[in-house]
Amino acid sequence: MAAEVENLFHRIKKQVGKAIGDFSLIEAGDRIAVGVSGGKDSYTLLHVLEALRRKAPVDYELVAVNVDSGFPGYRKEVIEQHLQEHGFNHRMVPTECYQIIEEKRRPGSSYCSFCARLRRGVLYTQAEELGCNKIALGHHLDDFIETSLLNQFYVGTLAAMSPKMLADNGRHTVIRPLVYVEESDIIKFSRLSQYPIICCACPVCGLVDQKRQRMKRLVKELAEEIPQIRRSMIGSLGNVHPRHLLDQQLNKFQQTG
Repeated sequence: MAAEVENLFHRIKKQVGKAIGDFSLIEAGDRIAVGVSGGKDSYTLLHVLEALRRKAPVDYELVAVNVDSGFPGYRKEVIEQHLQEHGFNHRMVPTECYQIIEEKRRPGSSYCSFCARLRRGVLYTQAEELGCNKIALGHHLDDFIETSLLNQFYVGTLAAMSPKMLADNGRHTVIRPLVYVEESDIIKFSRLSQYPIICCACPVCGLVDQKRQRMKRLVKELAEEIPQIRRSMIGSLGNVHPRHLLDQQLNKFQQTG
C-alpha cells in the first residue's frame, strides 16, 4: 500500500511539475494562496505543491485558505485540524455567503455559480490581505476537457479553462497546476492518503450537474475505444490551428498579417 501511494504521488508530482514548467505557473518569490475546500482536489494540490516547494530550485511560499460559506453543518474544524497536523500556514475565513445567496439569488439561477462567485471574491480579498500574488485552484485535467465540451455543446464557443490567467480583480494571477492530472488518479490518491474529505454542506450538495455528468459519461464511453482520449483532448487545447477555424477576427488577422 505504501509503495502504491508513493508511486502515485510521484506521478502526480511529475505532472504538476511539468505544468509549472510549461506555463511558468510558479516563479521565485511567489506567495501563493491555495484554495482548500475540504475536497479531494484541493487537498491533493496543497500536498503536492508543498512537496515540490521543499525541493524547488526557487523559493516560494504557500498559504492554505479555506472559505467557509456559512452553510449549516460545514465541518471546517476537520480541515483546520488537518492543516495544523501537517504544519501548513493557513487561514480559515468565515463568511455570510449562505445568507447572501438566500436573499439575493434570482429564482431559477444556478446556486453553485452564485456561490462560486461570492467565494472567489472572498479568496481575492484574502490573497490581498495575506500578501499573495497568486491563487492556486484545484481544477484537474477532466475539468478542463469537460468545460471545453460544455462550451462547445451548450454555449457555442471554443473555450476551456486557462492554467494561468489574470484574476478578475486585475491584481492576482490564478493558476491551476493540476491541469495534467486525471481525476481518477486524484480520487485514488486521496483515498489511499486518507484525506479527511468533507462536503460543502450547501442545500444542493449531492445534486448532480446533469450537463457536466453527460460530458463525463461521454468521455468515459469514448475512452473504452480510445484509451488516450483524455490526453489527446487536453493536448488539443494547446494545439490550435486558427486557419482551420471560423473565427472571423482570426481570419482577418491572418489575411492581413
